[in-house]
Amino acid sequence: MAPVIPINYIELSSADRAASQRFFEKAFGWQFTAHGAGYCSFDNAGVDGGIEQAAENALARPPLVVLYAEDIDAAQAAVEASGGAITVEQFDFPGGRRFHFHEPGGTELAVWGPQKAAG
Repeated sequence: MAPVIPINYIELSSADRAASQRFFEKAFGWQFTAHGAGYCSFDNAGVDGGIEQAAENALARPPLVVLYAEDIDAAQAAVEASGGAITVEQFDFPGGRRFHFHEPGGTELAVWGPQKAAG
């Protein structure tokens, strides 16, 4: 049986990130931390998440469910061996590393984990 890789983060995309942040603060009491002009995160909404600024003239994409794995390479291998298709190769970001994939039914998800050790 495969190891459990839990849902850890929900990422929203917005055509107006600042307006979305104000909405969630006012409507639901979410608290945000800014990570530059294009991204903010929240951690008091039942599950951690963030809001990214969509590219100019682009529509916001559907919410992205992000899973967490201690071994991101093993998680990617499991995705591929189980019929998933990698849509965004592994990349580093402040705080970790992640990749995106489509499961066989077409839903896009991501997996993040610790950055690889230098060497």
